[in-house]
Amino acid sequence: MKLYRPFLFCFVIFLFFGGISCLVNRLDQKQSSPVNIANASIPETHSVDQEQIPLPFDNLENYTEIKGKIKIGDSLSSSLTRHKVPGHVQAEIIRSLSSCLDLKRLHADDRFSVILDELEHLVKCSYECGPLERYTVERKNDIFTAGRDAIDLDVQTVVFQSSIESSLFNTFLDQGEKSPLAYEFIDIFSSKIDFNTEPRKGDRIEAVFEKYYKEGSFVGYGRILYARYQQDDSDNEAFYYTSDETPGLYFDSLGRETGTSFIKSPVPVGRLTSKFTWHRKHPILGVVRPHLGIDLAAPVGTPIMAAADGKIQFMGTRGGFGKQVILSHSGGYKTYYGHLCRFKKGLKRGSKVSQKDIIGYVGSTGLSTGPHLDYRLSVNGVFKNPLAMDFKPKSVLKDSELKAFQKDREKLIDKIHQASGHNVMQVRHRVLHPDETIAFL
Repeated sequence: MKLYRPFLFCFVIFLFFGGISCLVNRLDQKQSSPVNIANASIPETHSVDQEQIPLPFDNLENYTEIKGKIKIGDSLSSSLTRHKVPGHVQAEIIRSLSSCLDLKRLHADDRFSVILDELEHLVKCSYECGPLERYTVERKNDIFTAGRDAIDLDVQTVVFQSSIESSLFNTFLDQGEKSPLAYEFIDIFSSKIDFNTEPRKGDRIEAVFEKYYKEGSFVGYGRILYARYQQDDSDNEAFYYTSDETPGLYFDSLGRETGTSFIKSPVPVGRLTSKFTWHRKHPILGVVRPHLGIDLAAPVGTPIMAAADGKIQFMGTRGGFGKQVILSHSGGYKTYYGHLCRFKKGLKRGSKVSQKDIIGYVGSTGLSTGPHLDYRLSVNGVFKNPLAMDFKPKSVLKDSELKAFQKDREKLIDKIHQASGHNVMQVRHRVLHPDETIAFL
């Protein structure tokens, strides 16, 4: 027995280590056995590269928003830097926005908003160029997209009724409206009424027009749909009408265009200081001689419009008239504009102009006691009083167009009567799509 004890001890040691080795091999085999990839659960990994970071758009609690405004002399990059937007975020914003927005034509007071996640990676950027133009950069499925946004607007159709107490402008302003609306109202009747000389206290004004709102804030006036100016001895109405055959124009109740070949006054709002006369004492020379035009006092720099379609026959300095423009028109007509402080840039002798184009600006050059326009009109060389001239309408609706106009007119009149006493006649929602624009007054 003593002889077998060493052998037995060695045998036990062999079995012990052999068992451990077996167990390790079995474990190794289990670890290296094939895996069914289709049913495997692979842990999600996050790359340091920001392009691979999934963004939880549904939860904005951990996001940071940086708001800013473009200042005079700013580039987008300098403004973003001033507001401490990280450099890599700036690069992505500029790269994305440049695909849909000319970054060289930014304006002061443009606004932007940048949203970052907790790792300071870009989530979203919005850039607003005024109330109706907004661009957005946003990450979707790990890719940045950029484009112009659709804008939700509310449009109110408003009925305005009042009477003149001091001036037409004050009549609109006193009712809470703005000057562009008054200018447009004047322009509609510019061939029928000289608003420098004809308005009187007690004249009645009526208008139906559109007002646009974004998120409850007023952003601009749309079209005037109906305008009316009443005096004791006259009643002028204008209805806006457009169709496939007729561009948007204003017509009276009989379908005659309210616009004529000549407007009454090249300066919409001025003060008549001298009338057309054959005997007037010159304020500087002191001699009595004809004044074959009208003088309209207005501040220096007030725009002067062409009274009718025509061509520039003369543009320069001419004696007591100072800086003057002379336009020639069809039918032997000519119009004269004197005492200008300067001419409209880009115009020269021979240039063609359209009615209501700006040709120059009120001044006091030549023999003048103060800033005003000396306006004259001649027919075949004979000077006429421009305020006494009566011109035919530019166009008259006929046949099917007249019937369609009358139908639209009757519908509008019915709505106005139904809304009598109510300021807002109708409210509608409008979506301004990226490819659309609105020409506000």
